[in-house]
Amino acid sequence: MAEEPQSPSLTSRRGFWIAVAAVLLAAIGVTAWYMLTAGRESTDDAQVDAHVTPIAARVGGTVLTVPVVDNQHVEAGAVLVQLDPRDYEIAVAKARAELADAEASVLTAANNVTITSATATGNVSTAQGSVEQSLASVDQAQKELEQARARLVTAQSRLREVEANSTKTARDVERLRGLLAKDEVSQQQYDAAVAAADVQRAAVDSSKSLVIEAEAGIRVADGKLMWARAGEQRERAGLKSAQSAPEQIAAMRARVTAAEARVQQAKAALDQAEMNRQYTVVKAPIAGTISRKAAESGQVIQAGQPLMALIPLDTIWVTANFKETQLRDMRPGQRTTIAVDAYGGREYSGTVESLSAATGARFSLLPPENATGNYVKVVQRVPVKIQLASGQDSEHVLRPGMSVVATVYTK
Repeated sequence: MAEEPQSPSLTSRRGFWIAVAAVLLAAIGVTAWYMLTAGRESTDDAQVDAHVTPIAARVGGTVLTVPVVDNQHVEAGAVLVQLDPRDYEIAVAKARAELADAEASVLTAANNVTITSATATGNVSTAQGSVEQSLASVDQAQKELEQARARLVTAQSRLREVEANSTKTARDVERLRGLLAKDEVSQQQYDAAVAAADVQRAAVDSSKSLVIEAEAGIRVADGKLMWARAGEQRERAGLKSAQSAPEQIAAMRARVTAAEARVQQAKAALDQAEMNRQYTVVKAPIAGTISRKAAESGQVIQAGQPLMALIPLDTIWVTANFKETQLRDMRPGQRTTIAVDAYGGREYSGTVESLSAATGARFSLLPPENATGNYVKVVQRVPVKIQLASGQDSEHVLRPGMSVVATVYTK
């Protein structure tokens, strides 16, 4: 028996209720989705971050050994690169020699100050006594010159007197010679006159000798006077030099100070040379994993040249770039979850540590300039630093640069 066909009204009511059920199911789904996603913000623009410490030598040289390899974990203080230290050992030896020379100069200058200070007073007293003695010598030489001049005057006066007497006696001899020829005088009288004339001539010669002797005495006395005056000038110069002892001592002390400064410079140079020698051994500043090793044995490197990178995997964090529209309720300290793509969405817990002071575009090489007529508004992203809870990555499976999905619970 065939079924009776349904009425149109019954079909319309069934469709209505199906539509109502669909709407209710959609509303329930929307409500459930809203309830599940309310109070949280997520982004898949997030990566694992860590400190990357570039390793470089502070001095240049030839690489002797590189006792590490890529991806090797090293502890703080481990030797990473050993440079040839011979050039720096020579520099240390040279610096030590220069320091010893500078210290010897200080000792010599200090001894000179002590000696000069000790002898300065005695030198002044001695110089004053020498000046007084030279003044006495000048006075004595002056007196001797005056005496010699007086003797010359006396000798010259005596010579004139004797010459006058000799002339008179010679005239008497000539007169008596004429009278003797006429037998008017005796031979005895004539001989007596001749003898007297000889005596006068001898007296004249003697007086001339005395004059010559007096003139020579003047020359001698004048030379003594000149010598005494020259000695006086020398002694006065010595006194002036002795009296300048305080200035000399001050100059010597200044030389001591300068020598001490050179000692400090030499010590600084020695310290620098020893530090440079120590820098030939490049050590790990922190514990971490070696990456991007570029140093090889026999390579000649320059100071500051990158040799490798050191990444401490114990201190990692997540940098999540949230849209600026997602930051309204986001605050430091809020709970987060991190799903790591590399491990099938394995989740880690963390905490919002801080929000960047500017958007990522502001830190780009060429920041956008919006002061133009073709401006198009683009939603910016702000880096948010998320610190992972301690102890979650004890095996250090997270690596900087891995992609993650970060979810921040804002409520």
